[in-house]
Amino acid sequence: MAKKSSVEKNNRRMRMIKSSSSKRAALKKVVMSKDLSFEDRLEAQIKLAEMPRNSSSVRHRNRCGLTGRPRGYYRKFNLSRIAVRELGNFGQIPGLVKASW
Repeated sequence: MAKKSSVEKNNRRMRMIKSSSSKRAALKKVVMSKDLSFEDRLEAQIKLAEMPRNSSSVRHRNRCGLTGRPRGYYRKFNLSRIAVRELGNFGQIPGLVKASW
C-alpha cells in the first residue's frame, strides 16, 4: 500500500492538470506558431513558464486504483500487476482468463 500522501499529491496534480489544460494548450499553440512575432511568442513562453509545474501533464503518475502502487501499472484495468494477478485468480476481473498451455 502506497503512502496516502503520495496518492493524494497525485490526485491534486490531476485536478490541477484538468483545470489548467485549456490555458496551457492555448499558450503552447502561440509559442509554436511561426506566424506570430518573436516578442509575442516570447511573452507566451514566459507566461507558460510562470504556470505551476504541477499543471503539466507529464507530472502525473499512473497509480494502481486499489493499492496506489506506482509501478507495474496496467492501463486497461487501472491496477498494478500484483492487484491484477490477485483479482484475476479469484475471477473478479470480467474477461480475464489465466493462461495455460
